[in-house]
Amino acid sequence: MDTEEATTPADTSPAASPRGFLGCAVALIAFFTLIALGAHAFTEFEKGLDGDGQLERTGRSGSAYQPFGPGTTARYEDGLWVTVSFPERQDDGTYSLTVTFKNGTDEELLLGEKSLSDTLEVEPDESGQDYAAGSYVDWLNWDESASALAPPLPEDEERTVPVRLKPDRKGVPVTVEVTPPHSGHRETARFQLTLG
Repeated sequence: MDTEEATTPADTSPAASPRGFLGCAVALIAFFTLIALGAHAFTEFEKGLDGDGQLERTGRSGSAYQPFGPGTTARYEDGLWVTVSFPERQDDGTYSLTVTFKNGTDEELLLGEKSLSDTLEVEPDESGQDYAAGSYVDWLNWDESASALAPPLPEDEERTVPVRLKPDRKGVPVTVEVTPPHSGHRETARFQLTLG
């Protein structure tokens, strides 16, 4: 009598293990993280080529021919944000607005290190246009605005500068030009407003 037992060959195919799946998932996560970090580094490198004082280009450029509107924010590549509010008419015929500086840079900013006229200017008429006779805007609180700009602006803080204007007539267009000081060069952000 033949007593040999029939043996079946052992199953040697690798079974899917949780460790193998986990290793693939970790590798994919690491791969996509490296891609995201590389894209971020490239973006920062590209920004560094044209300087920190440049405006980020999203929508209108803030130039003389494409000024920002009231309530919009000019964003500089180094993290400084500047917002000019909508003008509000007062009972005495003047208009009040604010210019808000938000320091998202990694250093303290000296907004008033030069004269106020270098940092903040208000011009009658539309940006990019020659001065038209008959349009006049009086800046009533120039000293108060200069005092608000004078102290250094610490990192991660914001400062609001009040501006009171009196136009010679209702409906006067005004351009607010903001050029915050920078160790190199900082672009001027222009905001087009209408008083009235």
